Amino acid sequence: MAQTQHEATGAGADFDLSQFYQIFFEEAGENLDQLEQILLHLDLQSANDEELNGIFRCAHSIKGGAATFGFTDVAELTHQMESLLDRLRRHELQPVPEMVDVLLEAADAVRSLLARHQAGEQGAAVPTDELVRRIGALAAGAVTAAAPAPAPAPSPAPAPAAVVVAAPAVASPPAGQPRQLEIEVGPLARPAELGDAIKELFRDIPGLGTISDLPASDPKMRRFAVQTSASNEDLLDLLAFHVAKDQVRITERAVPPAAASAADAVGYGFFGEATAAPAAAAAQAPAAPAPAPATPAAEPRSAPPQAVQAAHAAPAQSLESTTIRVAVSKVDQLINLVGELVITQAMLAQNSRGLDPAVHQQLLAGLADLDRNTRDLQEAVMSIRMIPMSVVFSRFPRMVRDLAHKLGKKVEIVTVGEATELDKGLVEKITDPLTHLVRNSCDHGIELPAERRAKGKPEHGTITLAASHQGGSIVIEVRDDGQGLSREKILRKARERGLDVSDQMSDAEVWQLIFAPGFSTADVVTDVSGRGVGMDVVKRNITALNGTVEIDSVEGQGTRVAVRLPLTLAIMDGMSVGVDNEVYILPLSSVVESFQVQPSDVNTVAQGAQLVKVRDEYMPVIALEKIFEVPRLDTSKSSDIMVVVEADGSRVAVLVDELLGQHQVVVKNLETNYRKVPNVSGATILGDGRVALILDTAGLVRRARH
Repeated sequence: MAQTQHEATGAGADFDLSQFYQIFFEEAGENLDQLEQILLHLDLQSANDEELNGIFRCAHSIKGGAATFGFTDVAELTHQMESLLDRLRRHELQPVPEMVDVLLEAADAVRSLLARHQAGEQGAAVPTDELVRRIGALAAGAVTAAAPAPAPAPSPAPAPAAVVVAAPAVASPPAGQPRQLEIEVGPLARPAELGDAIKELFRDIPGLGTISDLPASDPKMRRFAVQTSASNEDLLDLLAFHVAKDQVRITERAVPPAAASAADAVGYGFFGEATAAPAAAAAQAPAAPAPAPATPAAEPRSAPPQAVQAAHAAPAQSLESTTIRVAVSKVDQLINLVGELVITQAMLAQNSRGLDPAVHQQLLAGLADLDRNTRDLQEAVMSIRMIPMSVVFSRFPRMVRDLAHKLGKKVEIVTVGEATELDKGLVEKITDPLTHLVRNSCDHGIELPAERRAKGKPEHGTITLAASHQGGSIVIEVRDDGQGLSREKILRKARERGLDVSDQMSDAEVWQLIFAPGFSTADVVTDVSGRGVGMDVVKRNITALNGTVEIDSVEGQGTRVAVRLPLTLAIMDGMSVGVDNEVYILPLSSVVESFQVQPSDVNTVAQGAQLVKVRDEYMPVIALEKIFEVPRLDTSKSSDIMVVVEADGSRVAVLVDELLGQHQVVVKNLETNYRKVPNVSGATILGDGRVALILDTAGLVRRARH
């Protein structure tokens, strides 16, 4: 028995919280993003309680986790943020722009501190003393609609009217010591359900304490006997996610001496794991001044119990009950396995074509079910990697706000098509190019308020971010209603740099000049732009993703930059076409129609280019036989079928011998296994084991243009 007890207490001492670091960093990042978004959209004149509570919960969650893991610098800063936000949500202070500014700066500092901890304490820590001082001054009422606080320290936060702390003859126990409480909640519309939910908190959160029912005078009330080491404020915050604070009444009673048991000998980690030495974690927890104690300001109050802090973190991460964090490598492995399953299914389907349906009816029915289930499985697995564009767009409002403030401009940002989904790999790679484009729109595009008024425009300029699916591509646009591009200025700068230009160039050709390395039309070099670095990086990065950039601008009215990217899916629907004995795959999303053509319908124009007339529209002809130099074993046979494909807003007719069918294909990266091949985006394995090339329809369209 003694050995078992020793193992129980010793196991916690060796418990390694570092295994949960990555989860904490991810959750903290999500909370910072959410905090930033709410702050940016906060209406200072009529901020509602839900918004203020949401910001408070984000800061509180980060503070709880940081204290648990010993990141005292993060915990101290977020504790100060929490003190200010607590007074805001209690309506003791009126939110003002200075508060939003300092909270955004604090969020940036927290992000930097977390990044430093994540990197193993490399680099110098961001100084936070000035931020802490400014936050403390604001929390003390330095800027408030009510009368200023008499003391520089934060004023004690009065308890809500419905909360009674009745312990007139008993001194308050030290922080962290167990207390006997009576908690009455109500009136409730569903007393049974909400009461049980409150009891579950005490069962699910180790270290919070114990709870038992007491008789209630009203059937709409619930009354509990609670033993806990949590403070009244922590309990109110915890219960506020189930019932309103004015529905909670807390009565405190004396704690018998025997009640101070060995509860302190066992603590609990951030994720509910028992640990046997909380003293070490408590030593790492921040001891920042609290806004509520009635003791002198110089006397710090110890942090709330770790278990309660973890409990506060749970509501802000409410999706945890319905979501699970999985490493991207595991998702990629799952997608690869589904790809192999698709190949196997295609092989079985091809080998079963010669079977007699009357004899092998059950086998063929099973293969049909396998085909349907494989397709459903493929769609479900592929959706795991798809991320909405709102993830990318959400980072720009803050950037535009800070940039406009620095430049002295008034800029609004509008997003369209946030639900449009893109593969996670592309989301990560498109962020930097979009950042350059948005910064350029804000710096070069949008004019100063005085200039806009002189031109008859509203003072606030508008930058629009839009995303949409077009065929097999996703188009992301950055539009502004600023001054647009100046054709004369660009040509003049190009001549100064020795570029080969002429006045006869089309507008589209002139706009492409801004992508030249080192090219800039800025008259003054600032810390925002003007060094000619940015647009060339944008084009290089997008070209590396097999994408294109298009610019459309009208001087004095604005500029539109459209980035078109292929939807690089691991499995896609394709149409297989044959040229002699070779098989090629066309993405089905790019295929418009197919038809049989007579040789007389094809016209040859200058330099051997061919055109075909389709319903009064002439279309370039691409002969796969010539592009890939397919050797013909039967010289009497010729291509007489055309497949119209669309990409980049243009159409071409692809000349092939035959249409073989439509089916799912697994995209294999050709560059990884061989090298980049022009007009080919990848390869796939057919049901008979042969390799077929997947054609790059955008590349074929560009080839036809030139």
